[in-house]
Amino acid sequence: MSSAVTEHRDETEHADHADEVRRLERREGWNRRLPILPALIFTIVVTQIPFLFTLFYSLTNWRIDTPDPREFIGFENYGALPDDKFFRDAAWVSVQMTVLAVLLSLLVGTALAVLLDRKFFGQGFVRTLLITPFLVMPVVAGFLWKSQMFSATFGVLNWVIELFGFESIEFATKYPLASVVVVLVWQWSPFMMLIVLAGLQGQDSSVLEAARVDGATTVGIFRQITFPQLRPYLELGTLLGAIYLIQVYDHIDVITGGSPDSKNLPFYIAQRSIGGGNRFGLASSYSIVVVIASIIIANIGLRVLSGLLEDDS
Repeated sequence: MSSAVTEHRDETEHADHADEVRRLERREGWNRRLPILPALIFTIVVTQIPFLFTLFYSLTNWRIDTPDPREFIGFENYGALPDDKFFRDAAWVSVQMTVLAVLLSLLVGTALAVLLDRKFFGQGFVRTLLITPFLVMPVVAGFLWKSQMFSATFGVLNWVIELFGFESIEFATKYPLASVVVVLVWQWSPFMMLIVLAGLQGQDSSVLEAARVDGATTVGIFRQITFPQLRPYLELGTLLGAIYLIQVYDHIDVITGGSPDSKNLPFYIAQRSIGGGNRFGLASSYSIVVVIASIIIANIGLRVLSGLLEDDS
């Protein structure tokens, strides 16, 4: 009898101890979360609440050029998207612009990071110069390239072309998409360079030295050791680049003025709403599609890059 009572008391004490441990773990969890709670609330207020309003507006027929009130129409705006040829063209331009800009800036940024991942005189100064394009405001960058590089009259590129006896080219007019992509690559390559450089400088130098002692070439070390280790950094650059570059507006407005071959979804959405279209309900549905497209493109980019890295490793 006494042994049964003792066992029951032990089980009770064990259960009480387990409950106390769980309470302490929950309290410790809240103690870790409380410092970031204000930032989390602020993020929700400034991002998710406007998104919910946009989602609601996308289900309405809302125009500001008529005195009629907003009318709830359900998914009619989304149903009209496939029949909108201009929307399809803008979506295709967005895909081309985003994929080209992300991949090219990633390649250029990786090459620059490899060059900077060594000691030489003036390394800090050179790194600062290479970062500078990323710090330039998008409008300023667009205007700089349009007036100083692409211009048929004053552009540096055409000055070089004319030295070889060829006629000048109005790049922004003849090649609008390529012109915008070039400027985006110029601006975003330093960003990719910083991400990849962080990965390069985080390598174990003893592993690299051992590979050199074993007779591995520089190219072989990069392909077999360095490149696979850069995978998370390349994926991060692809993800962030896709999310940001699909939202490009300033460069297009300044360089091409939104010509058909360079008009992406954000520019088209602006035209349909504040740009004179005044159809805010329809434009809101376009915005929701852009968000979904950003997620899809980012995931596709990550999967493609992951597959390439796995094949290489």
